[in-house]
Amino acid sequence: MKAHVPDKAKYQYAKPTSVAGAFEIQRATPQDEDQACDENQATDSIEIEVGQPDTVEVQGVARHGRHDSLSMMPAASPLPALATALTNRVLVLDGAMGTELHERGIPFQQGFEQANLDHPDRVLAVHRAYRKAGAEILLTNTFGGNRYRLGRHQLADKQVEILELGANLAREAAEGQAWVLGSLGPLGVEMEPLGRLSTEEVRAAFREAASILGPQVDGFCLETFNHAAELEQALHGIREACPDHPVVAVVAIRDRMMTSHGDSPQETARVAAAAGANAFGFNCSSGPRVVLEAVQRVLDVCDLPLVAKPNAGMPRQFEGRVLYEKDTDYFARFARRFLQAGGQLIGGCCGTTPEHVRALASAARLGKAQAATKEREQQKVITLPPKEALEPIPLAERSVFAAALASGRCPISVELIPPRTPDMSKLVAAAQQLRRAGVDAINLPDGPRASARISNMAAATILARETGIEPLIHFCCRDRNLLGMQSDLLGAAALGLHNLLVITGDPPYQGDYPDLTAVFDVDAIGLCNIVDNLNRGLDLGGHRFDAQTSFCYGAAFNQDALDPEREAERYRWKVEAGVEYLMTQPVFDAEVLLQRMKEVRALHSRKPPLLAGIWPLRSLRNAEFLHAEVPGVRIPDEVLVRMRRADEQARAAEEGLAIALETVDQLKGKVDGFQFAAPFNRIEASLQLVDRIRAT
Repeated sequence: MKAHVPDKAKYQYAKPTSVAGAFEIQRATPQDEDQACDENQATDSIEIEVGQPDTVEVQGVARHGRHDSLSMMPAASPLPALATALTNRVLVLDGAMGTELHERGIPFQQGFEQANLDHPDRVLAVHRAYRKAGAEILLTNTFGGNRYRLGRHQLADKQVEILELGANLAREAAEGQAWVLGSLGPLGVEMEPLGRLSTEEVRAAFREAASILGPQVDGFCLETFNHAAELEQALHGIREACPDHPVVAVVAIRDRMMTSHGDSPQETARVAAAAGANAFGFNCSSGPRVVLEAVQRVLDVCDLPLVAKPNAGMPRQFEGRVLYEKDTDYFARFARRFLQAGGQLIGGCCGTTPEHVRALASAARLGKAQAATKEREQQKVITLPPKEALEPIPLAERSVFAAALASGRCPISVELIPPRTPDMSKLVAAAQQLRRAGVDAINLPDGPRASARISNMAAATILARETGIEPLIHFCCRDRNLLGMQSDLLGAAALGLHNLLVITGDPPYQGDYPDLTAVFDVDAIGLCNIVDNLNRGLDLGGHRFDAQTSFCYGAAFNQDALDPEREAERYRWKVEAGVEYLMTQPVFDAEVLLQRMKEVRALHSRKPPLLAGIWPLRSLRNAEFLHAEVPGVRIPDEVLVRMRRADEQARAAEEGLAIALETVDQLKGKVDGFQFAAPFNRIEASLQLVDRIRAT
């Protein structure tokens, strides 16, 4: 027995009582036309006796008028359980929600889930249009309804309301004649090892969303996933919250028959089946052709009901609008081919409209009998061979700097800052002096302190050409998305820039343009894994390419971290990602560094060389700035006292150099190399530090 109340914001209702065939429905009586029902508002209660096997449906008389009356009408025959329907029926899903809402005036920059709050009438209109076109399953407008995506739009605190309204609007449009699936997409944040989210955090986010949607939907649709590992955790999270709800798992495949994370159709099908999906398939992509090919590739390895939800085609822009092809005949032909191949659930993704769904429904009617009676072979789980990775080029062969690391010959790098203008003459002159002094590499930051300067890749290329010294370029995650990172890394390799220091990067608010948006698709640990892939001849998606890079790459280590346990954990992850060296923050307390080295090196059998960062202080002001305003730098009180006294005697720069020389003497033979800063690109102090090391 089922009572359906269309709009939860307007009505309160209770689940059926324990009396067979009885319902208790609380009816709101707002004082004015548009006032929503408050939980504490007085309500009327009515009890409706319904004889088996009849059902009733409760509908509001007017959505925008008074809601103080209800009409009772017999509902149609109750729908069978969705899990049962998935096993023996061809089902038509709806089409795109986002592009249809965009057509109704909601900008792409705004999270479409916010429309559940601000424009429920438009969301309801989209659902009703798809239902009228023949959709048998409606997906809620909750694709981005997880805490991370909602947080981007400052809506995390409205998650419960957004998800519940999304489910209610779909229910209202379904009118008891269609199933409702709770739509959940990827979190929009990379998970380990590429990103900052642990597998448990990913699982918890989906468990949280599913626990909100679960009571109001017939099942779930996990759509547009591009990472099998995240899909696996999403399925586990939903199963923990709603163990009995069927889950449809849908993956976005690319033209090369891989997800953007390098998972093949067969791999994702295997993962989905093992994690408990009730149906599996593909969506989005460049259109029907790619989705159909992906489906055909999994026919022999998966006996789950197969799903196809392609885009209408590739989007194009015209006068500020995003447009898709509307060749519904082509969509109908695709649907027939999909059903002939054994598919069962068919719908549309980006750019599809009610017209596309109507074409799909027409094709589905013709293919229902064939698809419903088609017998599929018993599931065959195949073991795919591992991705054909190459062995990395030996470290000693990658660069002069790498050879110094491999031989244990105490490599030295000096940090110079690329200029703010195209004039490279001073930087070239400084690099020439340092090369003659025996420096192995010039360390070039990537937009330090989020400032706008000459690209460090351009500066590195010029220095290598003009001076012959090897550059060591910082490569940060702040300014590039994953595609840009891979492109720039391949470009660096083509330019002969083989030495990298992989860093997360300073956030924009610390720099010249604090209102700019940072990317941070991944952090330093994820980027280390990407570089390791490139060194093994695999691109970001895990695809083999014709060559391999030969990067000598390292990462940062903060010996003064406020959370030593977290820093130790990140150290271990970086080591597991294959870093060839680690570079510390500026060291002003040698004993602290040596103790931290001892602790973290006990965490892993691999012990990459560690280069100590040394910063010769220029002034008391310089010392105070580093201590107070540069994240990760801590200057002991005794050093600040020495600098204060020296400043009073107008000899602060000399004292800063003396402190740096003492630190070098304490660390020589105990660390594997050094990186010297040259504040304001003044290299005199660095030259003396190099002499101190090379003289022994």
